[in-house]
Amino acid sequence: MRVLITGGAGFIGSHLCDRFLAEGHEVIAMDNLLTGSKQNIAHLAGHERFQFIEHNVSEPIQLDTPVDFVLHFASPASPIDYLKFPIETMKVGAYGTFNTLEIAKQYGARYLLASTSEVYGDPLEHPQKETYAGNVSTIGPRSVYDEAKRFAEAMTMSYHREYGVDTRIVRIFNTYGPRMRLDDGRVVPNFIGQALRGEPLTVYGDGKQTRCFQYVDDLLEGVFRLLNADYHEPVNIGTTHEISVLEFAEIVNEIANNAAGIVMMPNKRIEGDPQTRKPDTRLAHELLGWSPKVALVDGLAKTLNYFREVL
Repeated sequence: MRVLITGGAGFIGSHLCDRFLAEGHEVIAMDNLLTGSKQNIAHLAGHERFQFIEHNVSEPIQLDTPVDFVLHFASPASPIDYLKFPIETMKVGAYGTFNTLEIAKQYGARYLLASTSEVYGDPLEHPQKETYAGNVSTIGPRSVYDEAKRFAEAMTMSYHREYGVDTRIVRIFNTYGPRMRLDDGRVVPNFIGQALRGEPLTVYGDGKQTRCFQYVDDLLEGVFRLLNADYHEPVNIGTTHEISVLEFAEIVNEIANNAAGIVMMPNKRIEGDPQTRKPDTRLAHELLGWSPKVALVDGLAKTLNYFREVL
């Protein structure tokens, strides 16, 4: 099979390239390198089944060859990025989704949209199941990402209903692993960078806000299973191991052997930033037979080793 992966030079997209190539497929990675990096796919240079196209998917896409799968993973994904590039984020969720769906429609390709747990906003339901409509501000600073993804889901379902495009939607919860950017502003690279530099880890507020961190390999497995399942509505992929930010900081320090400890700072919460985040993954388990396999300490150890090399 031949697969088009947008955002193919990004953190998750580059891992998807590896996975599809390992499965024997041909891969076209497309990225405008706004937040992605050629370094993430440098090891694939010269691979006979790999092609990289530098292109902004918010502009119309033309391919020289048909594709069997389209995976739309292009988008700034961390608050520091989508607050820096708000219009680009909205465009890639709107025009980028439209353009990639048009490619899927043109070639009869199976389509998978990378959506996000951010569609639930600052949730009033805990854990969050796929039927929950969310608690999202349409005009807050985070809305550029939240609403872009919610629109992308609506567009994807519209193409499925109107044109019969064979679509999938994955709602991705907090994912970490090698190839994250050290400066992307999210808690995992922030903490790991501080720990490896021997600095105290900065925790904002009381540290009681919770997240569920899944290792990238578990996400890839969920994406592959969903791609091969006959199901068109959104599916949560994430771990249910809920942990406070303060507990997470302590674990990072322990694994990194960082004796500098933790420093508590005043809360700098962005409007709409969720206090809790935990997926209800029963649908993924029942539909896909999927559950996360990589323990937090094991995934963090691998990620720490990667960032040691980066530093």
